[in-house]
Amino acid sequence: MKSLMIDLATKIGSRVAAFSTAAVAVASLSITAVVADTIVLTADRMIDVNNGRVITQAAIVVNDNIITASGKANTLNLPADATRVDLGDATLMPGLMDMHVHLTSDATQHGYKRLEVSLPRATITGVKHAKQTLEAGFTTVRNVGAPGFTDVALKDAINAGDIPGPRMFVAGPSLGVTGGHCDNNLLPFEYKHYSEGVADGPWEVRKKVRRNIKYGATVIKFCATGGVLSKGTKVGAQQYSLEEMKALVEEAHLRGLTVATHAHGTSGIKDAIRAGVDSVEHVSLLDDEAIALAKEHGTYFSMDIYVTEYILGEGEKAGILEESLNKERKVGKLQRENFAKAVNAGVNMVFGSDAGVYPHGDNPKQFARMVTFGMTPMQAIQAATINSATLLKQSSTLGSLDEGKLADIVAVPGNPLEDMSRMEDVHFVMKDGAIVKSLAM
Repeated sequence: MKSLMIDLATKIGSRVAAFSTAAVAVASLSITAVVADTIVLTADRMIDVNNGRVITQAAIVVNDNIITASGKANTLNLPADATRVDLGDATLMPGLMDMHVHLTSDATQHGYKRLEVSLPRATITGVKHAKQTLEAGFTTVRNVGAPGFTDVALKDAINAGDIPGPRMFVAGPSLGVTGGHCDNNLLPFEYKHYSEGVADGPWEVRKKVRRNIKYGATVIKFCATGGVLSKGTKVGAQQYSLEEMKALVEEAHLRGLTVATHAHGTSGIKDAIRAGVDSVEHVSLLDDEAIALAKEHGTYFSMDIYVTEYILGEGEKAGILEESLNKERKVGKLQRENFAKAVNAGVNMVFGSDAGVYPHGDNPKQFARMVTFGMTPMQAIQAATINSATLLKQSSTLGSLDEGKLADIVAVPGNPLEDMSRMEDVHFVMKDGAIVKSLAM
């Protein structure tokens, strides 16, 4: 069996194939691409995220873009004429899912630097970030806010096969109150500038939801409280009233879209849950009632507990305002403490990194922090797979390695359940049945 490495620039989308796992570590492998309808992947272990267990000496059969069988290799009827990909001492798992990214945002451009970025430039930047995100193992993302529907354009280009990238669920412009976190507060009055998602009052927010859907949004995002990276907002202060939130959520749900809300402050978190949001982002300032409400309503928490390290370490150089740095110093530690409380209480949790605030492709760095602050390694992987698929209402096709699911599959060397830093070293990525990354294990 010939060793091979897929040339990402030219081989994305092929059903590629023959590749062996030589024990000798090498930087790259020779290239021989073969188109095949059926591929058999084997590895020393595979993670069953539904049951929270590891299957040893595992195999997955992929026919076109569908998983047709998975489990212990010696229990499966493996087709003899299939292309075999033996990954050796590696762990297979479902394609990873990040529920909070901003692919058209650049981590090196914050604060006033973002005023220089045009919509065409942001879209082109998103092309680079989409590839980086996919190669990091994230085959599905939820892009929760982008100006000018740049994320819709990016999604359409990926779906058309024009560029490589993850499967995208997109929000378009985030909705928010005048002067709030989702408004642009950097310019003085005479410029009369407002972000395009600004909406005040129940009927105006309904109209903005309808507008976002018209132009391609597949999820709705709004800002319930102030934020860290916005000028002139208080992190804990509620922005939308409960009445406005109910109107917004009802309108989105009428059209079959899920709703995510940015919410750091306790009252905003609780009113958003009461209004029926599907997920709360950041969730920095919690109390027991908020946790109880989340459990009662089945609301998901998406808590970006790695990003504080980038904001405080690199943020000033990237243009983050001193006001924002001070806010992060106050809420970062509290957010991590409340992450542990939510996990211990059994709140539904998904993986949300806020990549775009920090560099795209570094998304997996959050896994180790999720374990440090209260999750088991299995819970962290479930948050980025089956839990995220359930939040998106896509669990019938995504999120696990079950028969009948789309073939989104990744692999890392060794056993990540023993060392979560291995999640930062994804060597094999298959999206929708196509191998898009394959390195020597």
